[in-house]
Amino acid sequence: MFEELNDLYQQVIMDHSRKPHNFGILAGANCCARGKNPLCGDQIQIFLSTEDHVVKDLRWEGDGCAIFKASSSLMTDAIKGKTTAEVKVLFEEFHSLITTGKMSEDHHLGKLAVLSGVNRFPARVKCALLGWRAAMSALEGNPQSVTTE
Repeated sequence: MFEELNDLYQQVIMDHSRKPHNFGILAGANCCARGKNPLCGDQIQIFLSTEDHVVKDLRWEGDGCAIFKASSSLMTDAIKGKTTAEVKVLFEEFHSLITTGKMSEDHHLGKLAVLSGVNRFPARVKCALLGWRAAMSALEGNPQSVTTE
């Protein structure tokens, strides 16, 4: 059973890596940020359109490893339509999942849970978090490029 579940998780990660969701530039974005992971070479630029503290739409461009791409793709699906406060809660839950491999029973992660095994590979934790850090920076209006260093 565990192997079947692991295979399913790997398939979801590979699907999002090969065909990332919400990929491209968003014209009219009112929040933007860049980020990079010098260790792995991942880089991202994220574009968000927010209104009344709600993420109405978002897109991202970037290149990097499969974990980075899958995490960024899944993140965009998860935060679209959420309030800034809800995005912050998701970020905290995801950060906990990625760093510990554990999630609370009342988590809101949905498909993001497929990345639960990343914590077993410490070098990949930064890859999984890069898109999230860039999104949080954009929502906070931080003009500085984020880095995983």
